[in-house]
Amino acid sequence: MRRALLISTARLRRLRTVTSNESLRKLGYRLGCGGTHAARTMMFDELSVLFEHTTPDTTRDGYREEVVSLNILGKPTQKSRVLTFRHLAELYGLDPAIPVFRVFRKLWALDEAARPLLALMLALVRDPLLQLSEAFVLAKAEGEGVRREEVEELVAASEPDRFSTASLKSIAQNINGSWTQAGYLAGRARKVRTMPNVTPSNITYALFLGHLEGLTGQRLFSSRWMTLLCSSPSELEALANSASHRGQIVFLNAGGVKEVRFPGFLTAEEEQWLHE
Repeated sequence: MRRALLISTARLRRLRTVTSNESLRKLGYRLGCGGTHAARTMMFDELSVLFEHTTPDTTRDGYREEVVSLNILGKPTQKSRVLTFRHLAELYGLDPAIPVFRVFRKLWALDEAARPLLALMLALVRDPLLQLSEAFVLAKAEGEGVRREEVEELVAASEPDRFSTASLKSIAQNINGSWTQAGYLAGRARKVRTMPNVTPSNITYALFLGHLEGLTGQRLFSSRWMTLLCSSPSELEALANSASHRGQIVFLNAGGVKEVRFPGFLTAEEEQWLHE
């Protein structure tokens, strides 16, 4: 447990260092402390219903109208509608002007099987609380138990004395709930590690996030996002080839030299942000 905690803390520090510049904030990353998982899971079911009633071109105001005014999520009070929209917007952006959300929304529409893992990936981009558990969960072997108390320790160690005992329990339950929704955990009272379903759309998004973080070529295939996919190098290459054949990315691999391009993913201005 202590080793996993050290790995998780070190990984989080590296992530905060990588994403501590203004350009990545513009691209949709959220930094700092806290996060949506203090109150909710990654809300996969609500997100799925919301996207059934909207299109990739829907604006933030359009999403708000669906959730708050039209109550398509069936919340019992005005306050709960407003809170639900706020949590969803914090976690995913819900704005096509935000690149990490825009590409996510496009891939969501293309590949139903990819959706749980896509949602987790964007949640990891935008929720520091969920990030705390990433290395810990990935270090677990398939079939190994994942105790809520272990996740509580991770959260408590990140910000000592900030959370009450009740809050730590709730946050840990929410975090485990998100990993379960994404296919990394299974079970109700007792969680065990499982392997997620990974599709070409998932590697497209993983490669794109690595690109936003400044990686190119072979380095894209050794990023934290590749680790998240729980696949061997040969499986990752096969997925990238499949994504390329589907026209999602351009993937070139000759003589061990890899090149990945993302045509149409970013505007000219957004591409400039990567070089600022």
